[in-house]
Amino acid sequence: MCCGILKTAGGFGAIVALILVVIALLKQLILLVGFLLTAIKIAIIVVFVALLVMIVLAILRDRSRKRRETEI
Repeated sequence: MCCGILKTAGGFGAIVALILVVIALLKQLILLVGFLLTAIKIAIIVVFVALLVMIVLAILRDRSRKRRETEI
C-alpha cells in the first residue's frame, strides 16, 4: 500500500515538475522575443536617424556647391 502511494505522489510530482519547467521555458522565450523586438526597434530608429543625417548632409553639400559656383 505504501509503494502505491509513493508511486502516485511521484507521478504527480513529475507532472508538476514538467509543468513548471514548461512555464519557466515559456517565460524565457517571452523575454527573448521581447529583447529581440526591442533590438529591432532600436535598429530601425538608428537607421532612420542615419538616413536623416545623410539627407541633411547632402542638402548642405549641395548648397555649398551652389554658392561656390555662383562666386566663380
